[in-house]
Amino acid sequence: MKKNHVEIPFFLPYIDNNDIKEIKNAASSSFLTSGPKLDEFENKFKKFTGSRYAIGVSNATAALHLSLKALGIGKNDQVIIPDLTFAATANSIIHAGATPVLADIDEKTLNISVDSIKKNINKRTKAIIPVHLAGLACEMKKINQIAISNSLKIIEDCAHAIGTKFGTKHVGNFGTTGCFSFYPTKNLTTIEGGMVITNDKKTADFIRLARNHGISKSLMTRYQSGKPWEYDIETIGYNYRLDELRSALGISQLSKLKILNKKRFDISLYYTTALENTLGIITPDKKSLKQSACHLYIIRITKNAKLSRDGLFQHLQKCGIGTSVHYKPLHEFKLIKKSAIKKDSLSMTKKISNEILSLPLYPQLTKSNQNYIINTIKTALN
Repeated sequence: MKKNHVEIPFFLPYIDNNDIKEIKNAASSSFLTSGPKLDEFENKFKKFTGSRYAIGVSNATAALHLSLKALGIGKNDQVIIPDLTFAATANSIIHAGATPVLADIDEKTLNISVDSIKKNINKRTKAIIPVHLAGLACEMKKINQIAISNSLKIIEDCAHAIGTKFGTKHVGNFGTTGCFSFYPTKNLTTIEGGMVITNDKKTADFIRLARNHGISKSLMTRYQSGKPWEYDIETIGYNYRLDELRSALGISQLSKLKILNKKRFDISLYYTTALENTLGIITPDKKSLKQSACHLYIIRITKNAKLSRDGLFQHLQKCGIGTSVHYKPLHEFKLIKKSAIKKDSLSMTKKISNEILSLPLYPQLTKSNQNYIINTIKTALN
C-alpha cells in the first residue's frame, strides 16, 4: 500500500500566541530562575487543585523522587506500582534506593489492581504509587483504605491527570503528595517541568528545600536581603528547580486548561461513539471519559479482530496516521528485571499490553482528520 497523502501525527503540542508572549515577557525579567513567576504559578496551581501547597520542580520524575525522600523511603523499603506505567515511576524508586514491586492492572480501567496491591504487601512495603493512567483516576477510596490498614504512604502519580477528580476531590490530594508532569505531550505543558502538591507542611518544606540544593533561602529572598551569600545548607539537595520562563508558560496554559480539556473530552467521546460497536475493538466507556482528563485515548484490539494490534499500527502508519502504545510493561525492561520484584503473575498486564493502541488526541485535531482516522480503522477491521 502506498502511503496516503494525509499526515496526522500522533501528537502535536499546543502553544498559542499568548503562551509565546508570556515566555517573552518572562525572558526580559531580571529573574530567569525561581522568581516571582514560579511563586505565581505555584499559587494558581494549588488553587486549581485545591491543595494547601504546590512546589514547582524540573520534571515529574523529580517530583516522585523528592516525594519518596520526603517520606524517608530508601534502602530495604518496597514501593508498589503498576506494571503498566512509564519507566519514570520505577526509576524514581530506584533513585531513592528502594525497590519497585510490580502490581497487575484492572481490565476495565487499565489502572493498578486493588487486589494485586493487597497481594504484594509485606513487612518491607512502605508505600503505594497509584498511576492515574490516561487521565482516569484510580480507585482512591479503596487504595486509601488499604494504605490506612497497613500503615502505608501514598504518592499519587498524576502525570496524566491534571484536571481529573475522584468524587469531588482533585487527584493528588488523596496521598501525602501528588506528582504532575508538564512534558510537551501533557494536557498542560511547560516544555519540561513538574509540580508536587501536598496538604502536609513538613513535606512541603522539605521538598521546597531539597529541590534547590538544600539551600535555606530562595534566590529572590537572598537578593532582596542585600546579602545573597547569607544562607545555610540544611539537607542534601538536588538541582530540581523550575525556572521563570517555564513557570510563565505554565500560568498561561493553566488559564485555558479547562477549555483544552473539554476539547480533548469531545474528541474522545466522538471516538467512542464511532468505534464502540466495531468488531474487534474495545473503547473507553463514556462514563469513564466523563471522569477523565482525557490525556490519552486508548483502544484495545482483541483476538477476534481482523488485524492484530501491531498489524493495525502498521496499517495506520502507511495511511499517514500516527499512533503509539502506552505502555510496554515495566517487567519487560532489562533494568526493571534486575531492580524490581514481581510476585504477581501480571497476567492481565501481559494480555492487555499486546492489545492497546493510543490514537491521536490533541486540541488541534480536526473533525475531518478524526473522521479519516475512524474510517481507516473501520475499513481495516471490517
